[in-house]
Amino acid sequence: MYFFDSISAEVQRVMTEHDLTELMIYGGPVFIGLIVVEIIFSLKYNPELYKWKDLATSGSMGIGAAALAGVAKAFSLILFSVVYILFNPEGADGIRHNIMGGWETFGLGLWYMWLICQVLDDFSYYMVHRANHEVRFLWAAHIVHHSSDHFNLGTAVRNGWVTLFYKPFFYMWICALGFHPIMLMTCLSIEAFWQYQLHVQWMPRLGFLEKIFNLHKHHEVHHSSDIEYLDKNHGGYLILFDRMFGTFKDKDDSKTIKYGVLHPPKTHNPIEVLSHEYIHIWQDVKKAKTWKGRFMYVFGPPGWTEDGTGKTTKIMQRELAELKKAA
Repeated sequence: MYFFDSISAEVQRVMTEHDLTELMIYGGPVFIGLIVVEIIFSLKYNPELYKWKDLATSGSMGIGAAALAGVAKAFSLILFSVVYILFNPEGADGIRHNIMGGWETFGLGLWYMWLICQVLDDFSYYMVHRANHEVRFLWAAHIVHHSSDHFNLGTAVRNGWVTLFYKPFFYMWICALGFHPIMLMTCLSIEAFWQYQLHVQWMPRLGFLEKIFNLHKHHEVHHSSDIEYLDKNHGGYLILFDRMFGTFKDKDDSKTIKYGVLHPPKTHNPIEVLSHEYIHIWQDVKKAKTWKGRFMYVFGPPGWTEDGTGKTTKIMQRELAELKKAA
């Protein structure tokens, strides 16, 4: 009981001392308002940008995600706080020191610590986002976001619900280093705002900024179902980690992008969109002949099959590269 009282006291102290507010309480009205503006804009300039059934599906899943967000944020805050307190115990002098190196925890009043935390946050975003595309069980949650064949601000709120509860585990190491849970939660909210505004087609090229930041043309590539674009550009607001780890792909402006996934759910029913890939995983696990097969159907890359007839993204991209080379 004392441990959880410590968590509550620490969070309340920081929120009061630094007058912090959960940024995402403004997210819903802002997101809805911008979707309405884009719809009005599209009616005149791009009537095909939105389809009402598709928007209704995205909106339904967005409402569901928002309803679960309170529980997910409470879970994240508890998880981050537990890690923070365990790895940064408070001394007799009232100052917390890290058990791995003895350094003091990083204060919220230092502006450069916010920048460092945001970069570490972006690295974690890159890792969880890449894992979402390369581990089938995680892809089953993330495919929801990619399931629309439209790319607009409505698609931005089409989010899987399960993701909310495993995503924090990819970030908790930041609190273990000594960054306060409230600082990390704030960085996560900033990241969410950035990701939302990337889902537009009408933004022009932004020159040298595209060398550093994950911008709109990069995110169009990420949402493409064209083979050469699959599993590219996983960054949050930076594109640096994609460039560093070989997952960057620039958009070819001379070609029209096809949005969505290779095997879409072919339904506008939100429950079916949310659950269809989990059902496919279960069907594959049941027909698997070996324990390795069962494991790979759950934790292997999407497209993997026990008999070797399936094609993962890497196989398809290698074959495409060979065809282009031979042409």
